[in-house]
Parts: sequence; structure tokens; C-alpha cells
Amino acid sequence: MLKTRAALIGCGGMARNHLNQLLKQLDTTDIVALCDPQPEALAASAQKFSDAGLMPPPTWVSLESLLVDIGSELDAVFIITPHAFHHDQTVACLEAGLDVLLEKPMALNATQALSMIETRDRTGRLLVIAFQGSLSPEVRMAVKLLRSGELGPILTINAVAWQGWKDVTTGTWRQEPALSGGGFLFDTGAHMLNTVADLAGEPFVEVAAWTDPQGTPVDIIGTAIGRLASGALVTFNACGDTINVCESDVRVFCRDGILQTGIWGASLRVQRRGETQLRAMKCPPSLGVWQQFLAVRRGKMPNPSPPEIGLRMIRLWDALHASAQQGGQPVKCEMG
Repeated sequence: MLKTRAALIGCGGMARNHLNQLLKQLDTTDIVALCDPQPEALAASAQKFSDAGLMPPPTWVSLESLLVDIGSELDAVFIITPHAFHHDQTVACLEAGLDVLLEKPMALNATQALSMIETRDRTGRLLVIAFQGSLSPEVRMAVKLLRSGELGPILTINAVAWQGWKDVTTGTWRQEPALSGGGFLFDTGAHMLNTVADLAGEPFVEVAAWTDPQGTPVDIIGTAIGRLASGALVTFNACGDTINVCESDVRVFCRDGILQTGIWGASLRVQRRGETQLRAMKCPPSLGVWQQFLAVRRGKMPNPSPPEIGLRMIRLWDALHASAQQGGQPVKCEMG
């Protein structure tokens, strides 16, 4: 099988985290280019290759020049840049004939998301949003189990995410609203919103939310409640100002069982009626979002994280943000 020739667009800290997994997949992937306007980011990512005993790939400081120089030689790109850049960069890569794996959140607003979907449809290229939850074997198995009806109807869902996000993002673009589009609930919390929506499998019809910026320009802590089309109830709790950890817990309470996972997947436990405790379910191993992207690209699995789910998450965020701006007033959701 021919290797996928890929470029990494954005070489910050999150990109380097992804490189830890990408460099385990060199049997399927050639990373032939790095692109970032910051020399120090390029150097830090190049060092990942050197540390692994590999020759670092060539670097570019602009996506435009990269596409002109080697766009025709690439198969795909992984875009890991500040949220405000996602729309224009994704559109440029799709129109250049490349398949795209795009970090979350997909865009700053629904208008941008719809534009990206139109470009995907017009170019016929693949666009996958890098939601670890939707792309994880654990959440895919959880969705299959919930849809089977084995656990009975969903009654409530409780989701919690916590991280020392405020401290680690101080002074970075993640606390600049024009670049980030939001704070903890739109950044790390985007995974929570998406995974809950994925597990629920039905639209939110109404939400109410409260957020607190904790002296910053963006939301840092927040809580929300929501009602699904079936009447099932959902709670979200996002704390971005705690100790230096990054953890989560999602529990789905059904009439005949309880399901527990995380906002990124990684584990899956189930307790059925008559059982005394949650039991781990065996799921296929995964090397992360790039491995799943390649499986979709090669036709081995349907796309579990298309741009339509990115749009769904943005519309849920929009409703939560609107409610928080109104002091927790309930807001109807546009989820179509």
C-alpha cells in the first residue's frame, strides 16, 4: 500500500502532541512538510524527528507558499492551527485537491462551517474533524451499544471536564477571543459537547448555561443543562481553573444500564441491570485520530467525524453561549 504523503499545518504544542502518535505510523504515512509562521514552533517540531533518529522534513512559513511549491505532491494535510484560521486554510487545501484532517473546533461559527461543507461537496475531497471521541473505538462502540436498545432508552447524561486550562493558556492565543472564538468550553470543552451529542444521537432542543471568565477575556468555568428531542436531560460541567490535570467523565444513564466513557474515548465501561459494578469493555486498539483518518480515507470505515458534526457542535456552543450571555435564560437550539 502506498504511503500517504502528508503535511502538518501548524506546529505548536498540540501539533507536537499529535506527532508523538504520527511518528509511530511511518509505515502508512510520509510527513513530507511542516508549516508554521513561527520559527521556534518549526524548530521544536523538527526536533521531534531528530529525537526519533529521523531527518526532519522541509519547512514552510506560509500555507500559500507550501501549496504552490509542493501542493501537487501531497495527498493530505493535518491542520492544527488557531481556530480563527481553520476556515480559510481548510478551504484552500480542499480546493488544492487535498484531503484534510482538521483540529477542533471546526470553525468560529456556523456560517464558516457551512462554507467548509460546501467546499467539501464541491471539490469531492475528504474532510474529517479531529474529535478524538468520535474517532475513538470506545465511543464508536458506545454509540453502537446505545443505538441497539440493549440498555434501554437514554434518560440522562452527565458530562464533566476539568483542566488547569486557565494557567497553561495565559498569554496564548487561546485566551484571545478573536483567534479562539471562546474559552475552556469551546476549546477542551468542544470534545465534551461533541461526544455527548454523539452518544445522545438526537438533537438538543433547549439549553441553559452559566459561565464565568475568572478575570480573563474568555469563559473559564461553566455549567449547563439541556433537553434532548426525546425529553432526556443532559448536564455539562466545565472547570478550566483547577489543578494541572486534564480529565473527563461522561455517564449515560439508561433504563436498563449505565455507560461510562470519557470525552476523548480512551475507556468504556458498562453496568447492566442486575450487575453490581461497571465492567470494562474490550475495544480495538487505536493510534489516535490520524490512524482513523487514514482508515476513512482508504474506505475501511465510514467517516464518524464529518464536518456536519463540527457544525452540530458549533450550533450547540452558540446556544450555550447565548444563554450564558443572558444570565442562564433558556435558549432554543438550531441543530439542523
